[in-house]
Amino acid sequence: MPRTKKAYVCRECGYSSPGWLGRCPGCGAWNTIEEEAPAPPAVVRARRGGAGVAVGGPAPLRLSDLVISGDERIKTGLEEFDRVLGGGLVAGSLVLVGGEPGVGKSTLLLQALLHMEAAGVPCLLVSGEESAAQVKLRSLRLGGAESGLPLLTETQVEQVTAALERIRPGVCVIDSVQTLWSADVGSTPGSVAQIREVTSQLLVTAKTHGIALVLVGHVTKEGELAGPRVLEHMVDAVLSFEGERAQPFRVLRAVKNRFGSTNEVGVFQMGEQGLSEVPDPSAVFLEEGDLRSGSVVVPVVEGSRCLLAEVQALVVPSALAMPQRVARGVDRNRLAMIVAVLARRARLSVLQSDIFVNVAGGLVLEDPAADLAVALAVASAYQGGDGACGLAAFGELSLTGKVRYVMQGSKRIQELSRRGFDRILAPTRNAQEYLGGTGAPSARMQAVSDIVQAVRLAAARSDSG
Repeated sequence: MPRTKKAYVCRECGYSSPGWLGRCPGCGAWNTIEEEAPAPPAVVRARRGGAGVAVGGPAPLRLSDLVISGDERIKTGLEEFDRVLGGGLVAGSLVLVGGEPGVGKSTLLLQALLHMEAAGVPCLLVSGEESAAQVKLRSLRLGGAESGLPLLTETQVEQVTAALERIRPGVCVIDSVQTLWSADVGSTPGSVAQIREVTSQLLVTAKTHGIALVLVGHVTKEGELAGPRVLEHMVDAVLSFEGERAQPFRVLRAVKNRFGSTNEVGVFQMGEQGLSEVPDPSAVFLEEGDLRSGSVVVPVVEGSRCLLAEVQALVVPSALAMPQRVARGVDRNRLAMIVAVLARRARLSVLQSDIFVNVAGGLVLEDPAADLAVALAVASAYQGGDGACGLAAFGELSLTGKVRYVMQGSKRIQELSRRGFDRILAPTRNAQEYLGGTGAPSARMQAVSDIVQAVRLAAARSDSG
């Protein structure tokens, strides 16, 4: 009997090797090489087109001859979800939703399915992780006791695609893609080969029959989507559902979206009856803020709206040879750079102190405009006093200590003014643009050009402010 040859494939970039390697030569990642059984010859021939394919291949189409359908997107019934998708689901699209275990992915998608089923959209839920009884209990908790949502508990992808071709739903959710397996691949479910093959078959089915498919994906301990990196290139949209179990708030953001913007975010709040939408996240994130020393509010722009977040800092003398830098909601490397700028440019002796930075509500700040707020929160926590109480600030911080211009500054200032902030520090150019427009500002705003000026103004609390 001939010996079966096996290959070793990197789950990140797809690099193939005849033997196992600790580090992938293709992408340089460690411990990403996994054993993969080769596909049967019949499957390989099918992928290559078989023997009966014409030599000339298919004829190309002219763009002028194509007719684009004017059908509207499929509304999920959750406005925050539709906002991230770009207006709703697109027929024939493949959407991948990832997140840590227990964050609420299954709850979010089941709520969307119940809303769409009630609106008359034919839907299907394929559950490979939970039994029918478990799904029923969740639907009861979400208020879907009388829903006629079809449920299929199946893990073989050939059976799933056969059901999709027979039922032809408008929307189908598969929870999760790591549990599906194909009979054409000999490796275990969740392996690189299985995920690639399963996604390929689902992609063909979705495009052929115009079904909007939503796949639930697992994440690794590093927070990245599990499976081969090619998986993210195959799908049309990649959504990340973020949040901490100890916090009730969840944030849905788009990492990739072929049908909309990747800047939009959706905010939800987890409760006993599932996820509820948060139409005004700024009010929620600032609801319990006391805005004491070491706390600064920053306006961050996420897509079409501006959110207000509270940045908190704590600076204490360190008893360690290497002081700690702990950041939650802020990139740790970015925090290290800001601390270095404070020490070098503002002459604050913070290098030998333990520094802890937290963004209230579990929000993750990726906007560079948060640099100034983080710096002033750290400076306020180090200096003490109540100078920074009720302060709002934004601006990108350079290594030279300059406070740089940021995009959509007027929108940020208007949101702060609407919330009643009477102390705003903004980059000089942003302040000039706002003051040069029509109408006088409703908030007391000060322009800053460098970190030294910003620290001085933040510490000097005005009696009239």
